[in-house]
Amino acid sequence: MARRGVSYSLSVATATGEALAAGVGGARQVGRMDAAGMAGWLSGARWVIDASHPYAELASQHLAAACRALALPLTRYERPSDIDAITHPRLLPVDSIEQACRTAAALGQRILLTTGSKQLADYVRLLPGKTLIARVLPTAAILAQCAELGLGVSQVIAMTGPFSRELNLALYRQYRPEVMITKESGREGGYAEKVLPCLALNIPCVVIRRPLMRWDDVISTPDAFEHRLDQWLNAAGTANKESS
Repeated sequence: MARRGVSYSLSVATATGEALAAGVGGARQVGRMDAAGMAGWLSGARWVIDASHPYAELASQHLAAACRALALPLTRYERPSDIDAITHPRLLPVDSIEQACRTAAALGQRILLTTGSKQLADYVRLLPGKTLIARVLPTAAILAQCAELGLGVSQVIAMTGPFSRELNLALYRQYRPEVMITKESGREGGYAEKVLPCLALNIPCVVIRRPLMRWDDVISTPDAFEHRLDQWLNAAGTANKESS
C-alpha cells in the first residue's frame, strides 16, 4: 500500500502488537473494540482488510458486523493452514479448548501449552490437578497473569518467537511434557516447528483446529494481496471518474 501511495490505518489489540508493528506506517489504533467501536473507527474508510490472528474469532466477528453496518468491502487475509500437511498417530486434532483439555487430561500429568496467554485461565480451570507449563510472551502483564493463576516459575516459559525446531526440541527435553496442546498456527506461526519435534519425542500433540468462519473475499499470500489491491485501485479509480 505504501508503494501504491494508498493511505491506511492499522488497528492492533495490545501494546505488544503496536511494538511488533513498529516498522509499519499508517495511523495507529491501539486497543480492543466491539462492533460499535470498530464502526466509529472505520468512519471514512473505503476498504477493510482483516489480517487478524486465525483464532481472533471475536475480533473478526465484530469487524464483519461493523463492515456490514457501513456497507464497506471486507477482505480476509488469512495465513494458510498446515494442519493437513502432517499426519501421525499421536497428532490429535480437536475443535475446542474443552475437547483439547479432555483429550490431554487422559494422556498425562504434565501438559505443555503453546497456545498463548489469552485463554490461559480456561486451561487452568479445565485441567485441575494437572501440572501446566505455559509458553507465553515475556511481558509484565502476562507474567502477572500467570502468577495470579497460580503458575510457579518452573511452569512458565517466557519467550518471544519465532522458535526453530532445534529450540523447541531442547525445550521439550528440558521440561519433559507428557502431552502438548497447540493450535494450527500455520507456517508463519511455526506450526511444523512446534509439532514435528514433539512427535519425534513420542509426545502426544493435541491440536485445536481454527474456528470456522465464512468470508466472501479471502486471500492468503502477499502476491494475492497485491493483485487484489490493484483490482481495488482500478475499481476506485473508475468510480472516481464516473462521479466527477
